[in-house]
Amino acid sequence: MFGLQKKEKVVKNLKFRESLYRKTLSLSAIFIIVLLSCIFLTLLISSMPSIKAIGVKFIYGTTWDPVTDEYGALPFLVGTLMTAVLSLLISTPFALAIGLFLGEFYPTGWISGIIKNAVELLAGIPSVIFGFWGIFTIVPFVRAIEMKFGIPPYGVGILTASILLSIMIIPFSASLIRLVISMVPSNLKEAAYSLGATRFEVIRYVVIPNIRSGMSAGILLSLGRALGETMAVTMLIGNTQAIPKSIFDTGNTMASVIANEFTEATGKVYFSALIEIGLFLFVVTTIINIIGVNIIKRFKV
Repeated sequence: MFGLQKKEKVVKNLKFRESLYRKTLSLSAIFIIVLLSCIFLTLLISSMPSIKAIGVKFIYGTTWDPVTDEYGALPFLVGTLMTAVLSLLISTPFALAIGLFLGEFYPTGWISGIIKNAVELLAGIPSVIFGFWGIFTIVPFVRAIEMKFGIPPYGVGILTASILLSIMIIPFSASLIRLVISMVPSNLKEAAYSLGATRFEVIRYVVIPNIRSGMSAGILLSLGRALGETMAVTMLIGNTQAIPKSIFDTGNTMASVIANEFTEATGKVYFSALIEIGLFLFVVTTIINIIGVNIIKRFKV
């Protein structure tokens, strides 16, 4: 009788803990949704003077002139997308190579440990340090290329910012790719080896198809970092209020124009327009994340 009561008490205690755990998770999820909604509403309310004064023209307008209160965010949208996409194109092959090297060739050992620590350290360096390094290394390199091809040798611009941004986002995608490679079932690789497949064939026909979802998630994570990066991009992109016509042109991103002009905004519409750019960046990032999640679900093995 005493044992039965003790067992019932234990079961009741476990049920209470499970219920508490479930409620805690539910409250955390609700809190995240409420927090995102509050951020969106705060940006939307603060952007209302600009929305009322400019309207839809703010999205496709190409002129940014605080003197005449004329504001168009298209140059910043184009600059943001150009730097983000170009940095992804540059970084993805290197991230995949690092992930394959650490996950397939050297999963353990001192070489793997050194490279893993270096990648993690790279992710923790402040963006302003990257910016200073880019000024003294990447800018002269890009300027030399521009002079060789007869392009105005600005040094700074979309390409310079994208190269630096690609270096900054490599650790995020490389770490996730390495993780998903280590999770590929070993029996699949052993079966391929037993059939006479080479290591290259195993990687191409077994490993890569099994990590498509994780690789997409890594690229998506990198894209989120690339879209929101501010300081390093601000230091290298040139900060001009015009639509860049090539990757060698100077430009601006949505994050960099906010960083450059937020403290200088005096007029009500000017201040509100900068906040509306933040709202625009929030919406663009959300849309890209939703598209990325759908891509991951589509290619999930």
